[in-house]
Amino acid sequence: MSMKPCTALVLCVVTFRVLMAQTPVVTSQQSGPARPTNTPSNARYVGSLACKACHPQLYDRWKTTRMANVVRDPKEHPDAILPDLSQPDPLVHFTKNDIAFVYGSRWKQRYFQKIGDDYFVLPAQWDITHQIWRPYFVKNGTDWWAALYPPDNRKRPTGPLCDGCHSVNYNIQTKTVTEWNVGCEKCHGPGSEHVAHPPASNIINPARLDFVQANDTCIQCHSQGQPLTNPMQGKYYDWPVGFNMGEKLQDYWKLEEHKLGETTFTHFPDGTAHKNRMQGNDFVQSVMYRRGVKCSSCHDVHGTGNPALLIKPANVMCLECHGPGSPNGPHTTKIEEHTHHKSGSPGAECIACHMPPIEQTLADVNVRSHTFRFISPVMTAKYKIPNPCTTCHKDQSLAWATQQLDHWRNVSPWRVGE
Repeated sequence: MSMKPCTALVLCVVTFRVLMAQTPVVTSQQSGPARPTNTPSNARYVGSLACKACHPQLYDRWKTTRMANVVRDPKEHPDAILPDLSQPDPLVHFTKNDIAFVYGSRWKQRYFQKIGDDYFVLPAQWDITHQIWRPYFVKNGTDWWAALYPPDNRKRPTGPLCDGCHSVNYNIQTKTVTEWNVGCEKCHGPGSEHVAHPPASNIINPARLDFVQANDTCIQCHSQGQPLTNPMQGKYYDWPVGFNMGEKLQDYWKLEEHKLGETTFTHFPDGTAHKNRMQGNDFVQSVMYRRGVKCSSCHDVHGTGNPALLIKPANVMCLECHGPGSPNGPHTTKIEEHTHHKSGSPGAECIACHMPPIEQTLADVNVRSHTFRFISPVMTAKYKIPNPCTTCHKDQSLAWATQQLDHWRNVSPWRVGE
């Protein structure tokens, strides 16, 4: 029998009060610009579990995502550690008992040790793709903050460098969090007012924000940059300290700058990202962003059955806005005339050419670009920017790829030569 609306509301409020009695509520402690009126000034962070009673389906979907499992305690989750630590390896000088937190489960896995009230990354990481150990140490010139910390993992706490994006409401004074992982309030803001009195007007829904603020929901963590104020309390931070949903990210965070024509540890010469966790840096350059497309137009962080939390399979979703006869292009009568690849083949996938995996996350393991630009073989020859043609056809040369494009109908010769 379905529950009456009034009964459900009472259950939500009762659940919230029980949780409040059991769990200390952490308030947002950071200073910064005043919170806008759509976020109650006295709202407090209460944790994702407080959302479950009224949103059980969303909660259950989210709970299985990597967003909800970026950081795991192996004492609570014995299966969290992927490699077999009983097998000796010259890079590994720690045991399971040294690991307070496990970070990551898709591309790489790192291990945090707790010393005092801080966490520190142990010096070996597990390459999930190749199933091997690799050293972990950030060298000078491979991240902006590296030269500002001692060259010792044990003197580089994860609080300033990692934890603000891997938790909800990280407090830089007390080094405590409301919860680890990307919980509901990371995107919806502090929820105590909404849990106690749940109209839609007293909680932030990124879907109802303008495209800039909606995308900043993701860009706050999926970007390389620096806080506007750095250092803070003698430490340099690599995440937007003090930012809460509903505020302007630009008041706390600036994206990594880039000079066209230069290759840096963050960017290729054309401005495309060079490394992982730069989807935001890429996306704000795109025509998609300028047209008001949101991250949530393609991704559902509550969980889906598709790779990368895509709402639908990539080609299905792309072709809803782009297709033969569409003013958005491609300007061909059939999609095969645009891709020049057999339907159903890897080369016929929209993301194969417009989102090539060229941004390094670990060794030769790359993630996909989010500028949606096609990078021609000529750009590779001139600027060493990987292109999708020879990234896929690894046994072919740049000259071969350029020649192929020269013979494609409906491809501008001016685009090929870019």
